[in-house]
Amino acid sequence: MPDHEKIRNNKQLNKVFGTLLHDPNLLHLNRRSVSMAFFVGLFMAFVPLPSQMIMAAAVAILVRCNLPISVGLVWISNPVTMPPLFYFAYKVGTWILGTPEHEFVFELSWKWLGTELEAIWQPFLLGCTVSGIVFGTLGYILIRLLWRLHIISAIKERKRKRAERKSH
Repeated sequence: MPDHEKIRNNKQLNKVFGTLLHDPNLLHLNRRSVSMAFFVGLFMAFVPLPSQMIMAAAVAILVRCNLPISVGLVWISNPVTMPPLFYFAYKVGTWILGTPEHEFVFELSWKWLGTELEAIWQPFLLGCTVSGIVFGTLGYILIRLLWRLHIISAIKERKRKRAERKSH
């Protein structure tokens, strides 16, 4: 984990975020901080901009959730996974809008973006937004559920050990 004091004393970050950087949830692992970080990171993974990590960090600071997890989860959309993720988002958008698919071959270039994105931007951005919300929410719920199951299991194990000690 990053050094909290270094982050807290960084002048550039303090100009932008002020005392929000002093929140311990930015680096702690607790149910609320981690589950919200999953929502932020998974949502931002579907944002089709090159500044996903910066946006994830800013949102994590604003909503006071785990910063490293939020930023790390953005890497779900990396150069290898980005084409299938964004194609999936585009398909979701066309399905919601009820529009036919525009045939294209994805190419990561400015020329392609200028020509092809003009034809598909509405279903693409809608699909990215909906996919980000859905997967972010599923990640949030899954982490909350797994954390709760872990706590219940730990409590049962503690009770079992106490009962075992009493019987000896």
